[in-house]
Amino acid sequence: MKIAELTGDKPDSKNCDECPIRREAICSRCQPDELDLLDKIKVYRTYQKGETITYMGDEISHVGTLVTGIASMSQVMEDGRRQIMGILLPSDFVGRPGRSIAQYEIVAASEIIMCRFEIKAFETLLANSPTLGPRLLEMAMDELDAARDWMLLLGRKSAREKIATLIHTIALKSRSLLEINIDCDFQFTLPLTREEIADYLGLTIETVSRQLSALRQDNIITIQGQRQITVKDFGHLMNETGNDYSGNVLP
Repeated sequence: MKIAELTGDKPDSKNCDECPIRREAICSRCQPDELDLLDKIKVYRTYQKGETITYMGDEISHVGTLVTGIASMSQVMEDGRRQIMGILLPSDFVGRPGRSIAQYEIVAASEIIMCRFEIKAFETLLANSPTLGPRLLEMAMDELDAARDWMLLLGRKSAREKIATLIHTIALKSRSLLEINIDCDFQFTLPLTREEIADYLGLTIETVSRQLSALRQDNIITIQGQRQITVKDFGHLMNETGNDYSGNVLP
């Protein structure tokens, strides 16, 4: 059984074709000449867990793609209250071409490797590329769908549905990056502690532990140690998210 990881070694910076997120990232449809141009302006940077990638209100100097790791995206109110707006996983795009000020704070929830581009150079390439623009639009639409799903998760879902949704989301991303299609006994490493899961989902640590145990007792997942998760059946897990297979909320 292959174990999926959302963290890993630094990719080969000289060969985009061997990048672990090549199939899912903004460059997924680029032709060889476009990849050569991207290669000239890209820089890999590692962020440690807890390090801020982008501060809300700061000028945007770079955009880029998460290669490994996981990050949180949040907004902070004047009195210090924080609302998690979503999570970012490998292949997700960070930053807004055409916008000068960051609207969100992005913090590394694990060690992260990011493929970064200086924003002006990227915007120039974006304006002249036949593939980057359409792919960025497609990813923006996916991000909009994800934001709506996150609103539903925080506002309407039960604790069990929240935990199931998070596990399902991370498992699907891990499976997609590995380019495999299995529906049972898929094992991956959860890149978040239970405390972090509780913070992201608006739950207590005790509730997170209870719901993980309940999913395990119902033979939907198995847990080894603190973070090694095996999805016994994707269809069964999907049913626990509160959504049907078309993405609608079950009554």
